[in-house]
Amino acid sequence: MTQNVTAVTDASHAEVMASVDPSPAQPEFVIADISRDEAWVSMPASEAASLHEWI
Repeated sequence: MTQNVTAVTDASHAEVMASVDPSPAQPEFVIADISRDEAWVSMPASEAASLHEWI
């Protein structure tokens, strides 16, 4: 994935969502800003913090 370091001028209307993508190799945890093109990051779901760990 190519990094894009362009600054966001107005992030007040960002719509960020997270999901687990059940890929054949291993499930991936994906966080995406659906209000922008190509604004997402993913990691193996097994390495992501659980909701209980965030509280």
